[in-house]
Amino acid sequence: MQQAMTRSILEVKGLNVTRNGTPVIENAAFTINRGDYVGIVGPNGGGKTTLLSAILGFLPHTAGSICLFGTELSKFSSWQKIAYISQQATNFEDQFPLTVRELVSLGCIKKGKLGRRFTPEDWAIVDENLDFMGLSDVANRRISQLSGGQKQRMFVAKALTHKPELILLDEPIVGVDSNAQEKFYKKLSDLNVERQITILIVTHDLTSVFCRMSKIMCINKTVEFAEITPNLDANMLLKRAYGKHFHFVYHQHNCEGVFVAEH
Repeated sequence: MQQAMTRSILEVKGLNVTRNGTPVIENAAFTINRGDYVGIVGPNGGGKTTLLSAILGFLPHTAGSICLFGTELSKFSSWQKIAYISQQATNFEDQFPLTVRELVSLGCIKKGKLGRRFTPEDWAIVDENLDFMGLSDVANRRISQLSGGQKQRMFVAKALTHKPELILLDEPIVGVDSNAQEKFYKKLSDLNVERQITILIVTHDLTSVFCRMSKIMCINKTVEFAEITPNLDANMLLKRAYGKHFHFVYHQHNCEGVFVAEH
């Protein structure tokens, strides 16, 4: 029993969430296990960000339960185990006077220790994560000089400094080119495989979900959750969220997929 409990990172049962009196999430139920890499997809306004906000306690839920690491959300306090990267993470002043290395080092600051000096061990952790995220060559640049993809990898590096076990990302690479997107998803795959970090990411990139991730969550008020296997009927699953006019064509051998709208 104890082994099963420690394997579960997040357990949601019968979850209902409303905004301004309107139901947004209804009767959601799923379990995220240690080491899962989950793509959260669905149409705009379907409830993806709302679900993350409820999991993190930013929004109250009207029914059901959320357990993190075996603890009910209202009693959970080990927030250092969780990192969250929002849609607005890169929306900062262009002239913000920090280098990439300095910004990533802010992740080493722990609650109650704001005034302490960074140790050589702290800087070693910073440099290790910059290297892991492919940012060593830009570590001393001002953050305003980075591309969109580099900024997102920088915020992941910052999150990694406190060694999270679960990372939640909400559409982290909107507006970056396809090459930068692929590099970003590859780095997340490396984190998942090499460091066994559990990842939940909201994305519209279905190709990357089916190429790289282990599970998929489709949200449009209701939540459909499935393991990505060769036998998964992707079309049936996705149509429940996007509507029957969508058809997903996936070519596993070369990792390509497209949406084709049926008329």
